[in-house]
Amino acid sequence: MNTASLEILSEHACFGGVQRFYQHASVEIGLPMRFSVYLPPRAAIDRAGGKVPALLYLAGLTCNEETFMAKAGAQRMAAELGLALIAPDTSPRGAGVPGETESWDFGVGAGFYLDATQAPWSQHYRMESYIVLELVPLLAKTLPVDVERLGILGHSMGGHGTLTLALRHPRLFKSVSAFAPICAPTQCPWGHKAFSGYLGADTAQWAIHDASALMGKCANAPYPAGILIDQGLADKFLPTQLNPQLFEAACAQAGQPLTLRRHAGYDHGYYFISTFMADHLAHHAQTLLAG
Repeated sequence: MNTASLEILSEHACFGGVQRFYQHASVEIGLPMRFSVYLPPRAAIDRAGGKVPALLYLAGLTCNEETFMAKAGAQRMAAELGLALIAPDTSPRGAGVPGETESWDFGVGAGFYLDATQAPWSQHYRMESYIVLELVPLLAKTLPVDVERLGILGHSMGGHGTLTLALRHPRLFKSVSAFAPICAPTQCPWGHKAFSGYLGADTAQWAIHDASALMGKCANAPYPAGILIDQGLADKFLPTQLNPQLFEAACAQAGQPLTLRRHAGYDHGYYFISTFMADHLAHHAQTLLAG
């Protein structure tokens, strides 16, 4: 892998560690891609120390690689636990696909963490391959990150990506959690719009990117240590877009331990996420720091 193009855009001291923002020339996407990394004190570059476990965070619609690092308030506890945090962008930028900036829920900022199969999206909109085949190996090669101890968490569209990538690549991710995920995109307007555009009319192709459908096909629990999901009951997207009850039912059928917490008064945003972020970091640390 060519890592010569990995460029530090900025860096900031943060709770004894370092917050960095990177750009690199992506082979899978065919365009420059950005991601952010928080390295805790014991793994900050230019300091002595071994590799640390990490959490990959997938952000939601309209977000980018900065959103989580600026709004979630995760670095303080990550520093204490010794966990690295990684957040990729949510889509390619600058692909020049006609219509890619016309909707906030499709195109730029809305890659849905899958590989598009339909032209013209299929050339650059390859977020699943980017994350699994390129970004994770790049992290392993260039940063003090132990990708053998990698968890995944995300929000909304990123919660969809978290659940589907975890179920599609269970050997890659050791722990899983999500905030207000799109749990059944084949059964909601956001999913119909994204999947028809990126994947075409074949609904069989849609199902392999639907967390509830994927879990429904599991003969046993892919994550025995449990999956954590938090959902706000004042979330305006809950009635039409998110369907956590469908994922809950699929987990029960598969025997997958699931903690699905429903919180009165909380909405879809980062005030909600920051309120419960410590619980999610502790959930991942229990698995990633074991032994």
